[in-house]
Amino acid sequence: MNLLLLLHWTLLISSLFFTSAIAKNFDSHPNFPCKPPHFTSYPFCNTSLSITQRAQSLVSLLTLSEKIGQLSNTAGSVPRLGIPPYEWWSESLHGIADNGPGVSFNGSVSAATAFPQVIVSAASFNRTLWYEIGSAVSVEARAMYNAGQAGLTFWAPNINVFRDPRWGRGQETPGEDPTVVSEYGVEFVKGFQERRKKKVLRRRFGYVDDDDDGKLMVSACCKHFTAYDLEKWGNFTRYDFNAVVTEQDMEDTYQPPFQSCIRDGKASCLMCSYNAVNGVPACAREDLLTKARVEWGFKGYITSDCDAVGTIFDYQGYTNSPEEAVAIAIKAGVDINCGTYMLRNTKSAIEKGMVSKEQLDRALLNLFVVQLRLGLFDGNPREGRYGKLGSSDICSSGHRKLALEAARQGIVLLKNDHKLLPLNKNRVSSLAIVGPMANNISNMGGTYTGKPCQRKTLFTELLQYVKKTSYASGCSDVSCDSSSGFGEAVAIAKGADFVIVVAGLDLTQETEDKDRVSLSLPGKQKDLVSSIAAVSKKPVILVLTGGGPVDVSFAKTNPKIGSIIWIGYPGETGGQALAEIIFGDFNPGGRLPMTWYPESFAKVPMSDMHMRANSSRGYPGRTYRFYTGPQVYEFGTGLSYTKFDYKIISAPSKLILSEKLLPQPSHKKLLLQNGEEEELRYLQLDDSSVNSCVSLRFNVRVRVTNTGDIHGSHVLMLYSKMPPVLSGVPEKQLIGFDRVHVGSNEIVETVFVIDPCKDLTVANDVGKRVIALGNHVLFLGDLQHSLSLEF
Repeated sequence: MNLLLLLHWTLLISSLFFTSAIAKNFDSHPNFPCKPPHFTSYPFCNTSLSITQRAQSLVSLLTLSEKIGQLSNTAGSVPRLGIPPYEWWSESLHGIADNGPGVSFNGSVSAATAFPQVIVSAASFNRTLWYEIGSAVSVEARAMYNAGQAGLTFWAPNINVFRDPRWGRGQETPGEDPTVVSEYGVEFVKGFQERRKKKVLRRRFGYVDDDDDGKLMVSACCKHFTAYDLEKWGNFTRYDFNAVVTEQDMEDTYQPPFQSCIRDGKASCLMCSYNAVNGVPACAREDLLTKARVEWGFKGYITSDCDAVGTIFDYQGYTNSPEEAVAIAIKAGVDINCGTYMLRNTKSAIEKGMVSKEQLDRALLNLFVVQLRLGLFDGNPREGRYGKLGSSDICSSGHRKLALEAARQGIVLLKNDHKLLPLNKNRVSSLAIVGPMANNISNMGGTYTGKPCQRKTLFTELLQYVKKTSYASGCSDVSCDSSSGFGEAVAIAKGADFVIVVAGLDLTQETEDKDRVSLSLPGKQKDLVSSIAAVSKKPVILVLTGGGPVDVSFAKTNPKIGSIIWIGYPGETGGQALAEIIFGDFNPGGRLPMTWYPESFAKVPMSDMHMRANSSRGYPGRTYRFYTGPQVYEFGTGLSYTKFDYKIISAPSKLILSEKLLPQPSHKKLLLQNGEEEELRYLQLDDSSVNSCVSLRFNVRVRVTNTGDIHGSHVLMLYSKMPPVLSGVPEKQLIGFDRVHVGSNEIVETVFVIDPCKDLTVANDVGKRVIALGNHVLFLGDLQHSLSLEF
């Protein structure tokens, strides 16, 4: 049987079993582990012991078969110790979703707040917003757990870099810039796992947590580790793809988000991906998984993607047997397998001497430590610190307002010729809405969307502003294979005062296990847009859906298309946010978190993982940092209804680097192999350099003035361009961003704190961080500031 088909049926059976078990546990006199008077005499129930001691005690009490029963996402029960089954797999990418068996909407809770897809929230460039989304989702997660409809371990966020515009899951990520992806991951995980300020804890739950006991509200998981961003393209699939990655790209593109998510966000879960990395399956990369624990300080459990342990043998042929695949994954550091592969093959692997007792116990220790941190062995969790959370905390007005704010801040205005927008609702007599996505709510959330609290289409929300509004789909669906519906769309466009055309992508074009092959609008959508623009009385407003970039060069240059708005997958409140922006109740300020490439980029092999351009083989590079070709819209593009001016108030012009930054004392000249000396052009850093660099941090103080007559929030983006001291230096790189609200004719000041050992560095060709000496240029809008780094 095909591996994926087998996995599907296995997970379906597991899901049914788990749903039955969890219903029994919650709805009929629940018997939680260590709940008095049952089983409380065991050391693992003794809360005076450390969590590690309790976990060690629990592992020591298990038989071999009981231990193996814990190695699946649906962990088996141990009735003699009072331990019920536990489902590790729940999803919460941008709201609680029922993609995994851990979440069910069949109960007292029938919906959860559907926030915008991650790529849209990322476009806000607002750290506070990201934290608050994570916090709100965690509240709903714990409330659903209390209702018996979710677990406590959630497999989000997705922090892979959006490397290729065709990637079907790029929509799930915070974009193409490793700094932005890193910052998003940290903020979401902190908010999700309840690492809060004391005053927030006291206000919400009536207690103060010193955050030293390692307790978790819910568990977040950084995925997919690592260099994973291909689903199905050409002859490649994510199950057998070998990502060939240079040490340079690994260090400054693929790994930083995971390092930050673990080191700074303190995530309690790490998921290894399907693909191989430089010939070795990711879930067998002992060097990378060990680095996460030893160098980055990871304290949590490592899960495989579903069923990534099985692909080691079945798809990648890396081992000679299923037992070897299990053995190499466990040895590498994988603690749990999503699916049943370890359940079926670990015993045989042990009998053949491939897996040791110590390796198995280590995996179980990591698993039980996380469960203990979640309070699963402290009696009834519903009577603990989060026990009061219930259905009233799900789909609350506060959470829906937050979802609306996220959609407002993430929507990006790409074109607005002659200030077509905002429309004055008092002067719009009639409105025509065209496009199959305009009156279809099914895919507006993007991947990993659960059951939204409210479901309103774009058309419904626009109707609130203009009662005389007509609709025609134009195309029967997003694929738009036929022009048979164009006539009706053209007819209503001719008679309307203003026309809004909704075009772009949905989940039939881009999703998990499906990459795009083209960057153009699907099917005949371009013809539909052009036909409507040709007959409308005034320039049309083009609204673009979807997470991946689309080549809309034709619309960008067409004067009959006056405005272009990207809404991505804006979630359940996206229609309201769009209507507010079109009619001026909200001033847009989002910026693109990814480059929009022309259709010609589709000739670049998606399987080529190199970030840097290579002119000798006609390779243009990837993302704004290294791409050298033409762009439709560049990273960071985003317009407003008002105008903002900048002024750099203060920033250093010179920075002196000392020998303390170097692993060993150095001279100002470099001795070459031929005996000659050359001036140092850069310094190579190591881990000790980070501490030495603290004293070198500096501030860039900026003044922002809103010179227009409309209030607005604005994203400031500070870039640096370093001297070309070695090959592969970025064209530029983002070193700071901030979103500020500035009233009409008001002035706001903000400060960027720059760490030169982090922000002004690049990886060399062997993956070591170096800081370039010489003249660095800082960019803020049209402003430039020179900064000389000297040794």
